[in-house]
Amino acid sequence: MIRKILIANRGEIAVRVIRTCKEMGIKTIAVYSDADRKSLHVRYADEAYYIGPSPSNESYLDIQKILDVAKQSNANAIHPGYGFLSENATFAEECTKAGITFIGPSPEAIRTMGDKITARNKMIAAGVPVVPGMDLPDEVTPELPKQVGEKIGYPVMVKATAGGGGKGMRLVKTPEDLIKAVESAQSEAGAAFGNSLVYIEKYIESPHHIEFQVLGDNHGNVIHLCERECSVQRRHQKLIEETPSPFITDEVRQRMGAASVAAAKAVNYSGAGTIEFLVDANLDYYFLEMNTRLQVEHPITERVVGIDLVKAMVEVARNEPLKYKQEDIGQFGHAIECRIYAEDPENNFMPSPGVIKHISEPRGLGVRIDGYTYEGFEIPMHYDPMISKLICWDTNREGAIKRMKRALREYQVTGVKTSIGFLKRIMENEEFISGIYDTHFIENHMDMLMELKKKCTRTCKDLAAIAAYLEYKHILEDHKKPEQVKGKKSWKEAGRRININKY
Repeated sequence: MIRKILIANRGEIAVRVIRTCKEMGIKTIAVYSDADRKSLHVRYADEAYYIGPSPSNESYLDIQKILDVAKQSNANAIHPGYGFLSENATFAEECTKAGITFIGPSPEAIRTMGDKITARNKMIAAGVPVVPGMDLPDEVTPELPKQVGEKIGYPVMVKATAGGGGKGMRLVKTPEDLIKAVESAQSEAGAAFGNSLVYIEKYIESPHHIEFQVLGDNHGNVIHLCERECSVQRRHQKLIEETPSPFITDEVRQRMGAASVAAAKAVNYSGAGTIEFLVDANLDYYFLEMNTRLQVEHPITERVVGIDLVKAMVEVARNEPLKYKQEDIGQFGHAIECRIYAEDPENNFMPSPGVIKHISEPRGLGVRIDGYTYEGFEIPMHYDPMISKLICWDTNREGAIKRMKRALREYQVTGVKTSIGFLKRIMENEEFISGIYDTHFIENHMDMLMELKKKCTRTCKDLAAIAAYLEYKHILEDHKKPEQVKGKKSWKEAGRRININKY
């Protein structure tokens, strides 16, 4: 019986897990570093324990500190969230050794799917389509570029076997660039993951990044909860996700769903996980990787399918069978998620840590926010700069986009730079609105998106001047001198008065 859960994470995902635990009547334990002493998840949990300095390797990545707190607090289960230790097979093993339930898949499944070469071979054996590729030879020689060209052809992607988040990845378009790219990827992978192994696979031109949510139990049952379109990316990091995908057909959806279930069953998967695919312009799909954890973008699946994924993970950890069969699963409506970051789009999207002086979040029908900040909270420089996830739902895609536009207009944050304005402009882009976009969307439209920002700035200044002039003219028409008007009227108030503030 799971009676008390330690959340081995921080930020919005820690708050999100705690919320479900409270609904299930389960006590929660938060852990925090120096930078997170005043974080919302610390306040919201039933108990909170300090685990060390701000750098994650001295706090959230320290397995022994996490386990010590679990024992001290009498927690008998741990939910890892995403990131940090969520896909660490050793952590899952140590939890089991300590008699603590790890709310996630088995260490074997994590280890198998966490290594891209092993996962690739497992998928081939299970009949799941994979991108044509090859392992590196033991020794990289000048003959390698020719061997790659003869076997799979250019362009190719060099990838870290233990990679993620775009690290240890290099696009190579010509044979002359291959060896340098391999060496660079190996160096970056070694620094990021402690594993410098890389492999090579064929680069899919103009791909869509589409993932399927899967859910399995300890009794051999596995289902999929349909797909998410994740092609709006910058530097291989997702910015916007939506479901259903506006690109794939129902027939392809069924085949990809069946392949996702087969992939999960191949490793006896239990809990929530995600099978990621690349899909080309001809709707041919290829296994990319499996994330053996809860995804950042899981709320849009929850919204259209109607299943609380965190609750389902806890039930599986309790050794309960799945409550749903594949035929019970359907999508209702359309949901879009925008990731709100504390970053400066006008300065190469550099992180913008600092104190939030004011925050006003959107509300209303079909709007959900998974966040963890508040006025006076300081966004730390030590972690991912995400402020929140904004999820909007409507009965169709057109309505969901309109609702997201409205919600982004209402979302106000001061004190730090944010990506809100950039996301607004994506929602206005005709190619995005049409649904015909791929993973190159951001780079193909970057100049236009940034130019729109400049135009917007100029237009706003012009509008302010026009509104102020019209207010002054209105005063003159009333035969009053400006200094005789009682009170101070801002240009915005003037604009509202004459019904021109529609920008």
